[in-house]
Amino acid sequence: MTDRPAHDPQANLPALFDTDLTAPRLEKLRAAREAGLDPYPYRFDKDADAATLQARYAALSDDTVTEDVVRVAGRIRAMRNNGMFIDLHDTTGKIQVFSHADTLAEGEQGKLRWLDLGDLLGVEGVVRRTKRGELTINARTLTLLAKALLPLPEKYHGLTDLEARYRQRYLDLIMNEASRQTLRTRSRIITEIRQTLLEREFLEVETPMLHPILGGASARPFVTHHNTLDMDLFLRIAPELYLKRLVAGGLSERVFEINRNFRNEGLSPRHNPEFTMLELYQAYADYHDMMEVVEALMSRAAVAATGGSAVTYGDNTLEFAGPYPRKSMAELVREATGIDFLALETPEAARAAAADLGAAVTGKESWGAALEEAFAHCVEPGLLQPIHVTGFPRDISPLAKADRTDPRLTERFETFVNGWEVANAFSELTDPLDQYERFAGQVKAREAGDAEAQMMDIDYVTALGYGLPPTGGMGMGIDRLAMLLTDSPSIRDVIAFPTLRPKGRE
Repeated sequence: MTDRPAHDPQANLPALFDTDLTAPRLEKLRAAREAGLDPYPYRFDKDADAATLQARYAALSDDTVTEDVVRVAGRIRAMRNNGMFIDLHDTTGKIQVFSHADTLAEGEQGKLRWLDLGDLLGVEGVVRRTKRGELTINARTLTLLAKALLPLPEKYHGLTDLEARYRQRYLDLIMNEASRQTLRTRSRIITEIRQTLLEREFLEVETPMLHPILGGASARPFVTHHNTLDMDLFLRIAPELYLKRLVAGGLSERVFEINRNFRNEGLSPRHNPEFTMLELYQAYADYHDMMEVVEALMSRAAVAATGGSAVTYGDNTLEFAGPYPRKSMAELVREATGIDFLALETPEAARAAAADLGAAVTGKESWGAALEEAFAHCVEPGLLQPIHVTGFPRDISPLAKADRTDPRLTERFETFVNGWEVANAFSELTDPLDQYERFAGQVKAREAGDAEAQMMDIDYVTALGYGLPPTGGMGMGIDRLAMLLTDSPSIRDVIAFPTLRPKGRE
């Protein structure tokens, strides 16, 4: 393209905008500016949207012109007859705009030559319904609100390259109503969860995202460095220990946080390194109370997302109305395989049994870890309908109270749906001496090479030393729940900007 003077705002174009496709749009931008028009104004007084107008004038007869003047704004998605008819899309739907010399104010018709598909346009005009029944705005004035320098795709049925949908989420949202609805539904799910907890007198709180000690979950962390303090910090893998400090301190008997967590682990259709969790703690409650909370939250979220408790995911119908079945991990393994891990007294016997079942054991698993591997291999994929799986082994549950009848187990459950873990809950461990010993066991595991084992958090043990009331706690994966309630096959569909590999390294 030709050289431009240095003061020209279109000088020194990035390569992205210096192409044959953008050249006509840049010329229209220049012409609009030379005519004294600001193609990127500061504001526009919009007083109506497409959905509101469609509802308000639903009874308006064909071939009827009202006296009602409205101001609408949106993106141009279609233009016919040199701009006489414009399809304007806003976040609620579509409205047709009729731009004709008979209705436009003086000097307005010339603006049509500066418009392209994709431009953002403000319109003031009179509402009417055409002879063909189309609700339409007879435009009086046109206001260019943002000149689109890049053309929209000519055909868009979901990008052929799925990665492009996630990398250019803004383009995906412009062109794909299904993507917009998925993310809006996610927002409704979170709103319903928050409202349900507030109705139950939970207090919403915030806890740190930078942790000096790794804890609250078993996961690999992201590590960062604080320059002023000259110390490494971990991005939060879970807010659990801080939330329980708040309960111990008496801030509230019921607290919750809808929080972002970060785990330095793999990518998959159900895993993103940055994800959203709900965590809550309720004093004077146990894990049975948490089961009821999970059922209430998930059933209400299902209704908010879909209008009912029965939800279609893929080829299956999932029923989110409670109560859900409650079965122990060992019981489910016994039902599926005939092997009773509770009758196996040593880690060696449990590892051998798990290996015989085809589970991926390394030969170093504890008794509980071997049981968990057998469960994951033989049972977990078949847990289609919501179920609370109880009886988690103590040696893989360092923050849960021991089971009241079997000290090898804990009062912990995970809620599974569609073969996925969606929630994890405990009768929280409140004995500071027991907690110290559990942490010490985690430290030994970490020293032996378990990168996901937790660290000793002596300050948390100190907090327990001042007394934490009997407490039930629960964490729920918001992203996975959103996947189930929006029939989304990938976690990337329910996260606006998922973590992606660098382009060219897919």
